[in-house]
Amino acid sequence: MKKCTKAIIAVIVGAAILIGAIWLINESRYPNVPAFDDHFTRKFLNKDKKIGDGFYEFKSKTGQYTMWFPEEYQVLHENREDYAVNNDSYESWWAVYNEEVEGKTQENYIKTEFLTSNPADESIHVEALFKRRFGLSIPNKIENSQTRIYYQSAYIYFKGTEKRVIVDKKKHIPNTYLAYVADKHSNKIVQISFDSSDKYKSGDEDKRQEWFLKMLKNIHFDEGK
Repeated sequence: MKKCTKAIIAVIVGAAILIGAIWLINESRYPNVPAFDDHFTRKFLNKDKKIGDGFYEFKSKTGQYTMWFPEEYQVLHENREDYAVNNDSYESWWAVYNEEVEGKTQENYIKTEFLTSNPADESIHVEALFKRRFGLSIPNKIENSQTRIYYQSAYIYFKGTEKRVIVDKKKHIPNTYLAYVADKHSNKIVQISFDSSDKYKSGDEDKRQEWFLKMLKNIHFDEGK
């Protein structure tokens, strides 16, 4: 009986070691960055397709678009409102990155929403979106062969319950960026925003805008669906 027990224990230990070794081998296949440390986030990313500096390709579960995803962020999924998808017609998600800035933890969020909208109503939706967020009717606009991109940034804060918005970068460095990206060949759109819990140093503004624009310019919609 003792020999049998020892044999069983040996088999269990051996199996545990084998499973652990296989797990380590599988984990070593992924890049050593925060995005791939999270098992939920890595489901969206192509580990073999690092793009630019600090980005990996993100593929929507709808199959409708891809974009650049920053390697330090992780997609939230603990609560129902963190991630939602409806077949191939809708998807929304939040991603977070906590960084140390001057001895404080600063929370940075990306929120992305994929949906469809009548292109004929684009100007109406764009005006309403930016007016609601920034009090502006006409945001910045750039185009490429595939998309129309509307974007704006501002510093947003609350004085009591009153929302205050400072668009002038000379007065305050932005902590919020917002964009509306429309496919030129279909009714698909992506709305994406970046929000920081604090402000950045003045020298970081150009880098932050360049970083945000990289994501916007590299949203690609699937032409086949």
